[in-house]
Amino acid sequence: MLILTTAVTAGALTLSACGSRGDDKKGGEGSKTSVTIGLDAPITGELSALGLGIRNSAQLAVDNANKAGEVKGVEFKLEPLDDKAQANVGQQNATKLAGDKDVLGIVGPLNSSVAQSMQQVAQQNGVALISPANTTPDLTQGKDWKQNKRVRQFSTYFRTATTDEVQGAFDGQFAWEKAKFKNAYVIDDQKTYGAGLAASFRTQFTKLGGKVVGSEHVNPEDRDFKAVVAKVKAAKPDVVFYGGEYPASGPLSQQLKDGGVTVPLMGGDGMYSADYIKLNKKAQGDYASSVGKPVEQLASAKKFIEDYQAAGYKDRYEAYGGSTYDATWALIQAVKKVVADNGGKLPADARKKVVEAMNQVSFDGVTGHVSFDKYGDTTNTMITAYQVDQGKWVARFSAEFKKFDKAGKS
Repeated sequence: MLILTTAVTAGALTLSACGSRGDDKKGGEGSKTSVTIGLDAPITGELSALGLGIRNSAQLAVDNANKAGEVKGVEFKLEPLDDKAQANVGQQNATKLAGDKDVLGIVGPLNSSVAQSMQQVAQQNGVALISPANTTPDLTQGKDWKQNKRVRQFSTYFRTATTDEVQGAFDGQFAWEKAKFKNAYVIDDQKTYGAGLAASFRTQFTKLGGKVVGSEHVNPEDRDFKAVVAKVKAAKPDVVFYGGEYPASGPLSQQLKDGGVTVPLMGGDGMYSADYIKLNKKAQGDYASSVGKPVEQLASAKKFIEDYQAAGYKDRYEAYGGSTYDATWALIQAVKKVVADNGGKLPADARKKVVEAMNQVSFDGVTGHVSFDKYGDTTNTMITAYQVDQGKWVARFSAEFKKFDKAGKS
């Protein structure tokens, strides 16, 4: 997918309405100030299962905040926009949301490549952007993070999902230590997320002694993998690792099994979806990782699950429901601090204050403790490995990577 940041001029990104409103809507008796939280996710298209879970979970956080009166005198509203998993659409959405003076923060996007098109828009307009799903390290730490030359890229960008540096390395560690795989065939879809995840897997797996017996690049839109299957079969790996998302990995797994490759396919959170199993009749035994622990196993998530079910959403909360709720709640908590620090009213420079407050957010959320480091990354490095068993994902192993890592910080 094309990355559009280099094609965008700063002037085109800056909007005249970049400041926040003052206290023109300050409430007297019975009136509340309206604060909008924008949302960008693929609500339609192949990744809509994940996107709808993101939208619904953000809406649930907003509804719960309003019901509880979480921020006195403030009524929150969610403004969801569909990016169709396309970077140019995400950029248009960010521009539209930033142009609304009531928008004090944006939740999303799902895809790292879409985030790259939105980050500069958010920065130019001083609005906080927080993703529940982006995992590419470059987004927060810059392109030289592998050389440990880490520099925060955007002061307005945050995320509640840990990075591919952590997730891919966790996958490599799990494959070697827990699943006992010795040889891996590595495939990626050449997208920002998929290529980064596969690279981190390869680095950790080989550090530990594993051997990569072959590698291949495919296109995200590919659905016919006959040529790849033949190469994988000849290499005789113990596992096939795929950096990419479920619309391609589902057919890839089935075609591998149909072609005589009986070893599991393994991937990251882009594979961890109920739709992966729907697309793949031979998914039994395949692995995927996802950030955090399964929300069903967390006492902190019990109320989220109950509330989600009670709300009657027909779509599952999917892989990012918990992290989306936490991302939205982080924005709500930032607004709460800004209002409290200003005598119970939103200040004229509320957007700027919300960004500053995001760096100080600290609370126990659905997925665990929520706070951010100096790059805007989550401090929560908990990851879980799942395996398909009898038509559903089953959690096999969870750990904080900083404690699980046996190869040293990659």
